[in-house]
Amino acid sequence: MARPRVGVAVLTMGTRPAELRALLDSVARQDEPAARVVVVGNGRGSLPELPDGVTGVELPENRGVSGGRNVAIEQLRSAGDVDVLVDLDDDGLLVDADVFRRLADLYEADPRLGIVSFRIADETGETQRRHVPRLGAKDPMRRGEVTTFLGGGHGLSMRMLDEVGGWPEDFFFTHEETDLAWRALDAGWTVLYEPHLLLQHPRTSPARHAVYHRMTARNRVWLAKRNLPALLVPLYLGVWTLLTVARTRSLSGLRAWAGGFLEGVRRPCGARRPMRWSTAWRMTRLGRPPVI
Repeated sequence: MARPRVGVAVLTMGTRPAELRALLDSVARQDEPAARVVVVGNGRGSLPELPDGVTGVELPENRGVSGGRNVAIEQLRSAGDVDVLVDLDDDGLLVDADVFRRLADLYEADPRLGIVSFRIADETGETQRRHVPRLGAKDPMRRGEVTTFLGGGHGLSMRMLDEVGGWPEDFFFTHEETDLAWRALDAGWTVLYEPHLLLQHPRTSPARHAVYHRMTARNRVWLAKRNLPALLVPLYLGVWTLLTVARTRSLSGLRAWAGGFLEGVRRPCGARRPMRWSTAWRMTRLGRPPVI
C-alpha cells in the first residue's frame, strides 16, 4: 500500500484571522507536509488573505459546519492527490510537528481505518470531559475504538467517504460527527480515538451558540430517524429527553430544545438507512449502545 497522502480542510467565518494564520503556520511546520490545504470561507467576505500554497474557497452564504466541510471534501477529491482528509477548527493549533506523520502511519497500517479522532486540550493541557468520545471515561489519554469523534480535529479516509457519503448537510451544526461515525461503523470501518494526536483549542462551551439548544434537539431526532432500527428510535430519544430535562438549568434553553425536538419530528431529514443490529451490538461492545 502506498503511503497515505494527507490533505487539510479548515472552515472559517472570517472572525478569527490571527488564530487562523497561527493554525496554518502550525500546519506548515509539520515534518510530513500536507499534500494540499484548503480553507473554506463560510459566507461572502469571510475569507482572509491566505499564505502561499493554501487554496481558498469562498461560499456566497454560510452553509454550516456540514455544508462547508462537504465543499472541502469535493475540493480535495477533485484534486485527486489526497487519501486522508484532516478537518481542523480555525482557532485550533497543532502543537506537535509529527501529527500528520503519525496519522499517515495509522492509515498505512490499517486499510479499514475510517476515522481518527484527535485529542482536544486547552492551553493548560486539560481536556474537557465532553471531548473524550466515550461514556464514563475520565482518562483522556486512553486510546481505543469509539463510536463517535471530535469535530475540531480528526482524520477521515477518503475511501470511506466515497463509500458512506459525506456530512449530513441539513444538520448545519451539532451531531454531524455522530451521524457520519454511525454510517462508517455500519459499513465496517473503524473509528479510533488517538490521544497522542493533539489539537490545542481554547476552552469553550457549545452552548455559546444561540441556536445550540434548538439544533441539538432537532439533529438528535434526525440522527435517530436516519440511522437507528425502528425499535431503538423511541428508546434513544426517550433517554435523551430525560437527560436533557435533568441537566438543563435554563427555562429558555428547555423551550428552545422542545421547539427543536418538534422540528426534528415534523421535518424530513434525508434518506433513512437504519444500521444493522450487528452494528448496534458492536457499538454496545465498544461501550456506547445506540440508546444513549
